[in-house]
Amino acid sequence: MLRSALSVRSLLRRRLWWLAILFGLWGGLCAAQTRPDSGDSLATRVDALIDARHKGPVAPPADDADFLRRVYLDFTGRIPTASETRSFLDDPSSEKRNALIDQLLDSSDYPRRMSDVVHVMLMERLGDHEEWRRFLRISFEQNRPWNEVVRIILFPDPQDDQTRGSAFFFTKRLEKYGQNPVDLPGLTRDVGRLFLGVDLQCAQCHDHLFVDDYTQADYQGLYAFLAHTAIRRDTDFPAIAENLVTGRTEFMSVFTQEPNATGPRLPGGEEVEVLTFEPGDEYVQPPDRNTKFPGTPKFSPLAILSAQLPAAENPAFRRNSVNRFWFLLMGRGLVEPLDLHHSANPPSHPELLDLLADEFAAHEFNVKWFLGQLARTKVYQRSSRMPGADVIPADRYQVAIERPLSAEQLLRGMLIATQHDAPPPSDEPHDEGPDPFAEELEAFQAAFAAVPREPELQFAPSVKAALFLLNNPLVLSWLEDQPGSLVATATARDDAQVAELVYLSVLSREPTVEERQEVIDLMKEAGHARARTIGSLVWALLASTEFCLNH
Repeated sequence: MLRSALSVRSLLRRRLWWLAILFGLWGGLCAAQTRPDSGDSLATRVDALIDARHKGPVAPPADDADFLRRVYLDFTGRIPTASETRSFLDDPSSEKRNALIDQLLDSSDYPRRMSDVVHVMLMERLGDHEEWRRFLRISFEQNRPWNEVVRIILFPDPQDDQTRGSAFFFTKRLEKYGQNPVDLPGLTRDVGRLFLGVDLQCAQCHDHLFVDDYTQADYQGLYAFLAHTAIRRDTDFPAIAENLVTGRTEFMSVFTQEPNATGPRLPGGEEVEVLTFEPGDEYVQPPDRNTKFPGTPKFSPLAILSAQLPAAENPAFRRNSVNRFWFLLMGRGLVEPLDLHHSANPPSHPELLDLLADEFAAHEFNVKWFLGQLARTKVYQRSSRMPGADVIPADRYQVAIERPLSAEQLLRGMLIATQHDAPPPSDEPHDEGPDPFAEELEAFQAAFAAVPREPELQFAPSVKAALFLLNNPLVLSWLEDQPGSLVATATARDDAQVAELVYLSVLSREPTVEERQEVIDLMKEAGHARARTIGSLVWALLASTEFCLNH
């Protein structure tokens, strides 16, 4: 993207033009023991494999301001403060980027950011629960291996108060709506999509019509792991039960009408033998009618699923995992769409996907290490601007791919920019208390988040989102001349200092010479409306494409 030259007068006098711009934006768009040195070979090997596929020009490295804002948004979910920006830009060290990556990965903001990311990725705005959030936050605070996180989700332990909230992944999907039956097929589809990268929905009643790799037996085998799952009604926290399995799952193609059956089986894997027991001997812990405890069967398909699916030996799990984390930082998966891994839809860089999958497993699925390595690559640190170049396919990664900010990033970015929130101390754990901006977050999610059950991979077009920034009293209140606010601080500055403070605070960069002079001229014309004029300037920058994109 070419950074648009912001004409201050135009921004302030023609707000409806910014509404159109914004609408166009929405439419287009075990803990680690040691961290490897910045010269670890993975980043180098990643760049070599990417560079080998280049055709045509390659964008230069992002400047310090763009890199700073990008890595803050990706690892903390917020923009840097003006003082953090000033400090980084003034630092002459050649190692400051690597040092910043380490600093942010170790910050108290990182677990919250990753909790937001994984919550949206796995729950797809279906709902939220404080115990689920606590499980995610603790997992990233402890840098719990990713395969362990998934194992816990697939087989929650109700006795562990730190992880029992993981059952929300199941319980929310097992809720019954109206007269509809429990959506076990939908749960099966989600487990396949989100953890294996295969969308088997269209293989439920017959082999997939367009993807030869996806068979009905694959779907039914995965379904057999999940078909006996139910919500427990004897707890006040998310918990699941498993009903007794009495035999193999029977199915029939609507085309061939030939009866078939399968036990639990991962796609492409071997069938698990269904174990049955004599009446009265089926449970490790029998049901209790008085307490409504559903019992614990001796044969647990979920226990087997949690052991087999996130195993290091499972290539589908490894490849899907790194593809999604790559997407998180690069804006595009090596396999697109993310949940359609199959032989007719190969990755853009097959050798790279295999390398990342193997290294992720070799490093015990250490998410913090993996993200740190990706952030050190040239491909992550490229500029998103390449003036004069023809359109280049995004799957070649020759220029950084712009990404719309999530509802959570927009809120926290605006709070930081307007000085209505301060980042927590980097050396202190994240406060486990209630979010002081929970009400604001709910409003931002209503305006900017995707609709439930819609993967949040691109931002859907929305007039509501544009109008929210244009007119919402909540946002406009942050632009008033209040003690401690950006507007108040800037109002007290000299004319020559206003531009630098506002641009550092909102856009995480210094203003250009032209922008600086325009603000000086504007301040001279403002007279007694100085604070109101600065508030309008801050609003215009917050509503700009430059602020609303991770570029």
